[in-house]
Amino acid sequence: MSKISAADVKKLREATGAGMMDCKNALIEANGNFEEAISVLRKKGQKVAAKRADRESSEGIAIAKVNATNTVGVAIVLACETDFVGKNDSFKELASQFADIAMNHTDRDSFLAADFDGMTVAEKLIEQTGVIGEKIEIPAFERIEANYVGSYIHGNKIAAIVGLNNTVDKADVLTKDLAMQAASMGATTLSYKDFTATFIANETEARIAVIEKENEELERLGKHLKNVPQYISRAQLSDAVLAQAEEDAKKQLAAEGKPEKIWNNILPGKIQRFISDNTTLDQEQCLLDQNFIKDEKKSVTDYIKTYGDVAVSSFKRVTLG
Repeated sequence: MSKISAADVKKLREATGAGMMDCKNALIEANGNFEEAISVLRKKGQKVAAKRADRESSEGIAIAKVNATNTVGVAIVLACETDFVGKNDSFKELASQFADIAMNHTDRDSFLAADFDGMTVAEKLIEQTGVIGEKIEIPAFERIEANYVGSYIHGNKIAAIVGLNNTVDKADVLTKDLAMQAASMGATTLSYKDFTATFIANETEARIAVIEKENEELERLGKHLKNVPQYISRAQLSDAVLAQAEEDAKKQLAAEGKPEKIWNNILPGKIQRFISDNTTLDQEQCLLDQNFIKDEKKSVTDYIKTYGDVAVSSFKRVTLG
């Protein structure tokens, strides 16, 4: 049997991240052969991974990174089973290394097949499953390219990246604010224009049904009923719909005895309220149509306009769990 030195154990530990005793035992089993010892640890990882395949990996870290020229950004989730592991510095460093590799790959499959110090990313995940003793995986991978890319990470649980079609003054501030908006408000698409007519129709029907059901209970309790919207997206508010809304508002003002000469001062606010009440889907899911979190008197679109000739080309968001 080859003599296993402390230096050998240290070298294997630095290469794999495995514990001292695991490294020593692997070297003993491999009769001192360094490459064979790595294989021993990898096989251990495969066994642990097989045993824990049905475990839930809902802890970990969400991370976003942007390259040096701010033209490529990635957002990934490195998931594990416990919060204890997810907060470990070595686990965070591993996530950072994975993100660096992800920068050079356009899809998750090619990323998992990429090299990680002589093994693939997928093999590294299995190895670390054996080292850590928990299910380790990368359930989320997003990447964008644009003229300017910025990012934001919220509490290591949510990460977002945003791309601009043009590099403008203080683009770093703009993209960070927009990535923060995406992370905080959970947008799933850029604009209401991305929705299909079928999706909007189905969503409208479902939302009205929910509110009507809630109103039945509120009425039974003698409480104020919720407004049942006619529409839920700006895509439904045609010129004819808005014209009718204005006519209805005028009738209401006349019924209230408001002088006609002041209607023009009141109508814009009423129409804006009508739009707000009937675009709930957009406000929930569309980044550009949401109220800006730093100034809710503005929409995100209005905020972007303050930076001049620039638009959001794409954005991505990943969440832990």
